[in-house]
Amino acid sequence: MRALVIDETGAPEVLHLTDRMLPRQIVDEVLVKVIAAGLNPIDAKTRSGKGVAAAIESFPAILGNDFSGVVVRAAFEAAPLQPGDAVYGMGRVPRVGGSFAEYVSVSSMSVTRKPARLSHAEAAAVPLAALTAWGMVKLAEAGPGQRVLVHAGSGGVGHFAVQFARVLGAHVTATGSTRNLDFLRELGADEVIDYTTTRFEDMVHDLDSVIDLIGNVHDNTGTRSLAVLRPGGLLVNAPTGSWPTVAADAAAAGRRATGFKVSPDARVLDEISALLDAGIVRVHVDSVFDLADGAAAHRLLEEGHTRGKIVLRVS
Repeated sequence: MRALVIDETGAPEVLHLTDRMLPRQIVDEVLVKVIAAGLNPIDAKTRSGKGVAAAIESFPAILGNDFSGVVVRAAFEAAPLQPGDAVYGMGRVPRVGGSFAEYVSVSSMSVTRKPARLSHAEAAAVPLAALTAWGMVKLAEAGPGQRVLVHAGSGGVGHFAVQFARVLGAHVTATGSTRNLDFLRELGADEVIDYTTTRFEDMVHDLDSVIDLIGNVHDNTGTRSLAVLRPGGLLVNAPTGSWPTVAADAAAAGRRATGFKVSPDARVLDEISALLDAGIVRVHVDSVFDLADGAAAHRLLEEGHTRGKIVLRVS
């Protein structure tokens, strides 16, 4: 099979196409022919030597968590997902081979039927970002009467978090750049803040929760967010490493905080699929690159201005 691999960690240029053996299907795994693969910040971080690069046991390594495609081999004869079924999901890279390849073999608990409303490119943009957003918003107990701030609301995770918080009944404020303000309103944000011109702490206060998708890697966004929470309010932070002292800093300020790490979970993905198929929630694909142009896709992602998700066309 064709695969986009790295022989070492480094800049986007370390990505290159090569031929690899098909992944070996074991235990409850489903073998899927990949049509499209989503690109996430964790993929770029891992490629660069950060992220989960320490878990790469050998090279060449195939990255990529998200995928949408078609079942080639079922886990067993009477398994719910059978050859020919259109599916989507995410794997545990680098514990298993990633989706930047023509085939993946993943646990049955990590894959489910693709939403009929979505193309494969759209579906591939969903799993990791949507599962992360869903987990963070539920952890924050967003709901009726709750006031929630979502940082980076137009990004991959953020554009789902804004929508999920609204679906659950919360009042949502989202931060974004000037060009994304109308996009955030279309997603359902009740209030939008242009972070390029306005300090969010001048606009909101006494919030119940903050979905922090930036941390302290830019302008101490995380630390500043504690000040807009009510006493006892909760900040949920991702990605990992963006604010290592989040819990201690929050406790010192009389607030609560936690990091969040996503799990591949087909049952939760089914709930998200229902929202997508009903048109209640939508996914935004910023751009689609051919697998051979994976390095260019990584470079665009690392510029940090992506609206929604970037997708690789695999087959």
